[in-house]
Amino acid sequence: MSNFISRTVEKTISRILLPVYFLLSFFPLTVVAADSSGPQVVGKQPLDMAAISMFFIFVAATLGITWWAARKTKTRDDFYAAGGGIKPWQNGTAIAGDFMSAATFLGITGAIYGFGFDALILAVGVMAAWPVILFMMAEKLRNLGSYTFIDVVSYRLEKKPVRIIAAIGSLSVIIFYLIAQMVGAGKLVELLFGLNYDYAVILVSFLMICYVSFGGMLATTWVQLIKAILLLIGGTFIAFMVMKNVHFSLEELFASAARIHPAGNAILGPGLWLKSPTAIISIALTMMFGIMGLPHILMRFFTVKDAKDARQSVFVATSLMGYFYLLIIIIGYGAIVFVMGNADYYDAAGKILGGGNMVALHLTQYVGGDLMLGFMSAVAFATILAVVAGLTLSGAATIEHDLYTETFKSGPVTNRDEIRVSRWATFAIGAVSVGLGIAFENQNVAFIASLALAIAASVNFPILIMSLYWPGMTTRGAVAGAIVGLVLSIGLIILGPGVWTAVLGYAKPVFPDVYPTFYSMPLAFITIWLFSVLDKSPRADRERALFEAQYVRSETGIGITKARRH
Repeated sequence: MSNFISRTVEKTISRILLPVYFLLSFFPLTVVAADSSGPQVVGKQPLDMAAISMFFIFVAATLGITWWAARKTKTRDDFYAAGGGIKPWQNGTAIAGDFMSAATFLGITGAIYGFGFDALILAVGVMAAWPVILFMMAEKLRNLGSYTFIDVVSYRLEKKPVRIIAAIGSLSVIIFYLIAQMVGAGKLVELLFGLNYDYAVILVSFLMICYVSFGGMLATTWVQLIKAILLLIGGTFIAFMVMKNVHFSLEELFASAARIHPAGNAILGPGLWLKSPTAIISIALTMMFGIMGLPHILMRFFTVKDAKDARQSVFVATSLMGYFYLLIIIIGYGAIVFVMGNADYYDAAGKILGGGNMVALHLTQYVGGDLMLGFMSAVAFATILAVVAGLTLSGAATIEHDLYTETFKSGPVTNRDEIRVSRWATFAIGAVSVGLGIAFENQNVAFIASLALAIAASVNFPILIMSLYWPGMTTRGAVAGAIVGLVLSIGLIILGPGVWTAVLGYAKPVFPDVYPTFYSMPLAFITIWLFSVLDKSPRADRERALFEAQYVRSETGIGITKARRH
């Protein structure tokens, strides 16, 4: 009987709630531009009760999903991996939703608006990663891990040192990625409601804590899935209307953008943003290999029942993301054509309302009016909430599972203890993300997310791929490589122009490049190899000998946890 009720609820959510979301999103929304001054600052606006009502309806609906999921979340396996019972199409859509985030819809659109062609590397780099994930990582991750990728890295190595350093790297990635989402959310709410940016960030953090603390992975997956479908619908509409306004001619779109943009034809070719080969290679490495080290993405491979479903999830995700990134190119150049220079979207000081991160929403209003703006604003807010929830859940898993339960806690741990620690970890991550979200208020969200990818490419990816494919890696090599990658990536990010000048206010950066991956990732690999080769200890010999058993498990899946029905 309980299974029948569960299936009925699931069908209700998937078949009824999605159309309801769509219809509710078309409540009237009027955005009234107010006076503002200074870069990236938005003035207070009269409260629009229709807009506020729409957001409250959306929040209430997502909290309803959380309540439903909370009733099914009884164990740690349910909390972190939804009992392995997520279907491939659901998981693939949720994975795609993780990337169709504020950093994509708002940030990459804003980057194309500012720099044109160069910004496309942010999308192309992400897509280049997925074939590698499909053929080299997806099945092995599902067969070897339980909740986090750190389970895989530490499978045959010394648990404590590997888990500690990998957890530090993962939490660093999660925090930087959270900053991007917080900035996007704060600017969005500030623009639409005139709510103070700091309060907007706190509001998002509160909702995030509710979703993660009570609903776990099941709630996070469904919220992510629903908003991904809505964002695809909205993005398709915006791109269609842009093309309609340029007579369905890409040539006219690009030519018009070149005429309007201050850089002219330079936006149609490389060199406007990335001016050196080192910068180009570094950001390409960041985007491609950083994806393979994102904890909240790798965590999703443990939510399906087996390796076959993991592979199918990647196929679904890749298809949806490829389509959406094509839409983003049209939306980005469309923003140049229809928003740049349009007085309706500039304040008295000549600054774009809400800053560069908001040009996608200005374009939405131009091509679709206030009704479509209301829909996309709600979807963008949903996007941020869903991604933030996934990131926070991954961080909570790292703190509770990898550090508390598997590293520092002596003796047995009950399910109640595990979930209690996870919830406290969620509160802590929320507090940190609020503080840093306020500090990075005026930064492009795609840029901030790329910094997270740089850390992931320099720390998580090297130790993960070496643990999967190189029998010679030892604990000493993994720890040394992770430390080098972590120190170099974070250190060079802080000393670079993105933080040293833009955030800290110094006139000239110590390190000239925005992205450190060109230096930090190869040095991490070299360090892993060198320290592993030089390690002649008995422990190292045992770890090398265990690779064969790990390989068999990674290929066959013998011993993986069973999926639960939800």
